[in-house]
Amino acid sequence: THRYQRRADRNGELRQRLRELAEQRRRFGYRRLNVLLCRDGYAVNKKRIQRLYRQEGLSLRGRRRKKRIAGLRVVLPRPVAANQRWSMAFMSDALADGRRFRLLNVVDDWTRECLAIEVGRSLTGRNVIAVLDRVALRRGYPAAIVTDNGPEFCSRVVDEWAHRRGIRLQFIRPGKPVENAFIESFNGKCRDECLNERLFITIEQARSATETWRLDYNRIRPHSALGNLAP
Repeated sequence: THRYQRRADRNGELRQRLRELAEQRRRFGYRRLNVLLCRDGYAVNKKRIQRLYRQEGLSLRGRRRKKRIAGLRVVLPRPVAANQRWSMAFMSDALADGRRFRLLNVVDDWTRECLAIEVGRSLTGRNVIAVLDRVALRRGYPAAIVTDNGPEFCSRVVDEWAHRRGIRLQFIRPGKPVENAFIESFNGKCRDECLNERLFITIEQARSATETWRLDYNRIRPHSALGNLAP
């Protein structure tokens, strides 16, 4: 009688490193974890990583999205250089005691780099231009900025600031966030990987955590649209 003799697991070290990365990057799927493993020198097939990922019980539960009626999509021309077009939008979250705070996110649509995450309880149009001027000190001013129709972006102070610097403000149609897809995609990652993974006690803690995540996003996190390179 011939019986199968179980072989020793050759993937012990790989499984251990995969679990370590999954613990550090709790919202990464097997594709991004595979990129990080390749950076560590593990030359393995993506299908093996997928199999080990499932065997280790690391699969993520998908988060349901509310169904919406599909409408006509307006596709903006893609930028071809840095500083050709930026996008910005607001997000909101709450501290442990229930007090709300806001985040202003600014992204370069070509490099996909997060240029700034400004955290505060009250952010006005003057705060918006202060953040943009601070970013421009090291990068220069963009040719255009895409925003929604929030009162901070439509304010007179922002309009005058853009006119003085020759920046074109492109406002999307109300209720059409898909027209500002670059910043909406970034906001989803920020919510999923940063805000939902932490409990903030103070506003200073929220500023520190979001800035740490922003630097990690720009320098380490693989971006699928950039060939799995970091912005």
